[in-house]
Amino acid sequence: MDDAQYLLAVTLVAAAVTWGLRALPFAILAPLRHSELLPYLAERSPVGVMVILTVYTLRHVEIVDASSVIPTMIGVFVTAALHLWKGSMLLSIAGGTASYAVIVSTVFSAT
Repeated sequence: MDDAQYLLAVTLVAAAVTWGLRALPFAILAPLRHSELLPYLAERSPVGVMVILTVYTLRHVEIVDASSVIPTMIGVFVTAALHLWKGSMLLSIAGGTASYAVIVSTVFSAT
């Protein structure tokens, strides 16, 4: 096999794998459209994502360090308040992240 045939074979295999991976979710979702699983997941997923993000955020907070605890707790409070007020996960996460970043960069910045 010369170089041109090898490159053609590699390109065709890569194209087939890429097409298959892009088509796979649609093939899997087609039978699920009429099941009860999809509405259940659509209802419960935002809460699960929020819990995972909260645990991931809080896992490295040092309880004895005010410069770590205060901005984090304010960020969590802003996120929860925005979510309870508007019910928008995107707004909640963006607002909490922005408040945390502003507090860390202004109030608790290392001088």
